[in-house]
Amino acid sequence: MRFEHIEAIKHRNYLIPFRKDSFIVSFGSDQDFGDEEDYLDWLNEKSSQFPEGFVLITEDEIPIGQLELTIVEYEGRSIGYVNLYYLIPGKRGIGLGKKLHEYALGFFRKQAVSEFHLRVSPNNYSAISFYHKYGLKELGTEVDGKVIRMKGDV
Repeated sequence: MRFEHIEAIKHRNYLIPFRKDSFIVSFGSDQDFGDEEDYLDWLNEKSSQFPEGFVLITEDEIPIGQLELTIVEYEGRSIGYVNLYYLIPGKRGIGLGKKLHEYALGFFRKQAVSEFHLRVSPNNYSAISFYHKYGLKELGTEVDGKVIRMKGDV
């Protein structure tokens, strides 16, 4: 398993389908995905700001996943933020998520933050179970109940 810096244009044929699939898994549809070019622009901006946080995960040179990790301000302090944990369907549930989580924790440690947050759909039971397994706690719902904010320690 290899973590490779995302290049939005070079990797667009993986990044867009991966992100859209994350919407389908989370919300049942990708209708709220938005404009693909806006997403690529956002990826370019954030990946230049956090190059180690935006990575394509490959196995035998085949893309199998993606991480989007940033540092944000939340209630007056800097925290880590997981914008996306993603593995293709055939790689889910076989222990690879742990490696993504370990990578994320390493990134957040290098950024000297003590906690990180993420949002998850209340209908994404497998993701919620995964996050609970690794010690994340639910902070409450946001966006009119469409997502649950969760917190983990680094």
